[in-house]
Amino acid sequence: MSLKTFLRGRNGVSARLLAKLKHREGGITCNGEPIRSIDTVREGDVIVLDMGENAAAEPNPSLYAAIAYENESLVVFDKPAGMPVHESHGHRGDTLANYFAYLYPELSFRPVNRLDKDTSGLCLVAKDAHAANLLQGSCEKVYFAAVEGVTDEAGTIDAPISRERESVILRCVRSDGRPAVTHYRRIACNGRYSLLEIRLETGRTHQIRVHFAHIGHPLAGDDMYGGSTADIARQALHCGRLTFALPLTGGEVTAESELPEDIRNLLELRAQTAATTAHLLDR
Repeated sequence: MSLKTFLRGRNGVSARLLAKLKHREGGITCNGEPIRSIDTVREGDVIVLDMGENAAAEPNPSLYAAIAYENESLVVFDKPAGMPVHESHGHRGDTLANYFAYLYPELSFRPVNRLDKDTSGLCLVAKDAHAANLLQGSCEKVYFAAVEGVTDEAGTIDAPISRERESVILRCVRSDGRPAVTHYRRIACNGRYSLLEIRLETGRTHQIRVHFAHIGHPLAGDDMYGGSTADIARQALHCGRLTFALPLTGGEVTAESELPEDIRNLLELRAQTAATTAHLLDR
């Protein structure tokens, strides 16, 4: 078959990427020699796509994010709370993009799933445009959140989300918003906080934070949406499981991240308070 048919049909190379590679010297080679998209390829040929990309962010070796999984096409970082994914006004040099640039100076930063600065957990980054294209929409994410109060044991929140009229950042539930569906299951509770396992049917900005505030159970520490910062200084939200198909082989991989200590501590507060009270009474 032609190289174009092989790349587009069998390997999911986008038309845009193929056009970009065709116009780059040495962009596509077959057995080490340049090849045109109309040329025939045969079983046993080795096709190499040279992405030839450079990172835009300034490398920062002082940062750190653990790697939960990595292969030649992608890397899954376990991002700490407080680290933005992208550079922005007010955040230059302190982001996951800057750490990625330090680890892979020859690559462009292509996050497949994005997390808020104060949300911890798994962030999948493609190492090239082809992998990014194949991974889009293929990731199944499981979040864990500590919310205020005692929720139902399980439930679904189906409430449209829109931008707040006066704000660039804030979102709210509003009838003219975009459809948003959140499924949850309670896995622990101490009367003060409920720990939830959350799966998203849609992916709206701040969806988890907005939906649980809407039903009267804001995330602990999420003062933007009504949560208290008395026991934790950031929204208690963590991306703890990420399942995706490998771009080149199609095999399924699941990466996992442990619940951070600051969220675990929320579920122990009641026991700690009771123990302290008992100790004081004994005295």
